[in-house]
Amino acid sequence: MIVFEEALPPVMDMEAAKHWYKDWFNSPYYHLLYNNRDEREAASFIDKLLEYLRPAPGALMLDVACGRGRHSKYLADKGYGVTGIDLSEESIAAARKLENDHLSFYQHDMRLPFMVNYFDVVFNFFTSFGYFETQRENDNALRTIKNALKPGGRVVLDYLNSVYVAKHLVPSEVKEKDGVVFDIHREMQGRKFLKEINILDKRQLLRLSFTESVNAFRKADFEAMFARQGLVINDIFGDYHFNPYDEQHATRLIIVATKQ
Repeated sequence: MIVFEEALPPVMDMEAAKHWYKDWFNSPYYHLLYNNRDEREAASFIDKLLEYLRPAPGALMLDVACGRGRHSKYLADKGYGVTGIDLSEESIAAARKLENDHLSFYQHDMRLPFMVNYFDVVFNFFTSFGYFETQRENDNALRTIKNALKPGGRVVLDYLNSVYVAKHLVPSEVKEKDGVVFDIHREMQGRKFLKEINILDKRQLLRLSFTESVNAFRKADFEAMFARQGLVINDIFGDYHFNPYDEQHATRLIIVATKQ
């Protein structure tokens, strides 16, 4: 069984629940829960991407939803000019400690325009898309990515494979890290994956609850979204080893597209 470990609101009123990511991504508990992600696998994936894309030396790159900037730094250390953007003020504050002549970070909402016709490559790693409540918002995020690219520039969007995840979803589990208990429940409601995270912090005698919500977009949904933005899909891969995408068996949906 797969454990649904994507970076997927406190339980509160409906309006606040629509913007769950603002509070959750700024929470120290978010970083504690997800601090065991395989950085070696991520580095290997990025190396394979660079071998595939063959960007020119010093190419300009944008990391959309960059988090604390570890993958942006990995790219910048290879000599590329890298900019990272993220909605989380806490994440960007941490990422700015990594800045250098090749690397800069900005707190920014991906639904809003950011630097037009500027970048050679835009990356959106590890299901850092599809959080928003409406299709218009998700289209706006993809439009930001498209507009940030130079003509002929390429985007790599790395998403979960919704069909596979739905079939292998683990309904519940409990994790404990550093005195914090995470009681996690997962389900699919309509076209969304919901992940309720009930937190007990034993050190502070504190209870909190967040619910991640991610759209269960499929290949056809992305094909339609990319077409609306004039992005031409070049390849779709099914995992971080670049095996072909197969809806029933692929763990990922990794799309490479070009701006015309």
